[in-house]
Amino acid sequence: MIDPVLLRTDPDAIKRSQKARGNDESSVDAAVAADEARRAALGEFERLRAEQNEFGKQVKAASKDEKPALIARAQELAAEVKAADARAKEADAAFGAAVMLLENVVIEGVPAGGEENFVTLRTHGEIPSFDFEARDHLELGELLGAIDMQRGAKVSGARFYFLRGVGARLEIALMNLALDRALANGFTPLITPTLVRPEVMRGTGFLGEHADEVYHLPADDLYLTGTSEVALAGYHADEILDLGEGPLRYAGWSTCYRREAGSHGKDTRGILRVHQFNKLEMFVYADPAEAEAEHDRLVAWQEEMLQALGLSYRVIDVAAGDLGSSAARKFDIEAWVPTQGTFRELTSTSNCTTFQSRRLATRFRDESGKSRPVATLNGTLATTRWIVAILETHQRADGSVRVPEALRPYLGGLDVLAPVGA
Repeated sequence: MIDPVLLRTDPDAIKRSQKARGNDESSVDAAVAADEARRAALGEFERLRAEQNEFGKQVKAASKDEKPALIARAQELAAEVKAADARAKEADAAFGAAVMLLENVVIEGVPAGGEENFVTLRTHGEIPSFDFEARDHLELGELLGAIDMQRGAKVSGARFYFLRGVGARLEIALMNLALDRALANGFTPLITPTLVRPEVMRGTGFLGEHADEVYHLPADDLYLTGTSEVALAGYHADEILDLGEGPLRYAGWSTCYRREAGSHGKDTRGILRVHQFNKLEMFVYADPAEAEAEHDRLVAWQEEMLQALGLSYRVIDVAAGDLGSSAARKFDIEAWVPTQGTFRELTSTSNCTTFQSRRLATRFRDESGKSRPVATLNGTLATTRWIVAILETHQRADGSVRVPEALRPYLGGLDVLAPVGA
């Protein structure tokens, strides 16, 4: 939820954000009007309640002869207060509904436009080239006995898979490398629930226009999370945090679920875009004044991981219309996938400012002792999709794959993944 004070004092700033996102600016006017109606209704309720309290004193002090007439007026006032209270609650609910339609205010400098309007901030590494015909990750995975899509579809349907043998070991190695990096940078590891309540899913902004991407269990009214960000955002809901020693950093390891409802026929081969995968997610609670610096730190830790894995990548500043409702700025890191001849997203890192914490009532005490909404940030440190880039980048002519040096200790010293039967 956006800052109601900003809505009241500088609605034009929110309109500029809406415009950059490609959203309807009139929704800001509707929220401003709802806020004015809410404050007017609350003011009327408080005025009548004060009058009721004052009148009650008169009734107590009145003589026996005066009281009947005064009591009749007191009853009228009680009915008026009750009606005013109902109007105030109705107006507050209407304001809540109006402001929930507004997405987070983008940070100055975020490029305007849609998915194709991102800005490349930097690139790293040389584009891989081969003196043989490169195999894609699925062909390599099948040669290595690492990926089994056919049995995944047999068991669960399209876009499900089995990682087996060195494939399973490779993912576990990747996650453990990421976990060690997170621990070294002060993150507390958590294995999170993957089913959450509607108020937590809504609080993180995942039940907006992309709600059809989320799996819902109606009988229990629980949602399967597409990232541990959701559970981690809810972890400190309704709490006041102590940030006296700096940001609170968590690394959430979980299985993630996404319906991929809007991607029919897109990236259906292999494990690039699937319904279930594993991920280690960084999540940070920070003083809003430190949020942008923390955002840069998260990206730096991600780049260290990708460099350790020998991947070529670019860092992009995602355009406003592609941010999602919660992020005020998002940096994606995309690795080069040789057989596709393009960069594909491996990490996404968002500064959500105070948008999520206002919805989830998560606060911290500033230097003056006043409680204020905390900033939340999130970013991927490892996920199943990375296997795509690792296999394709480090493949050799015989179908084997060189193991990046950083992963070898987590694979018992294994330095080459060899085709099954080779």
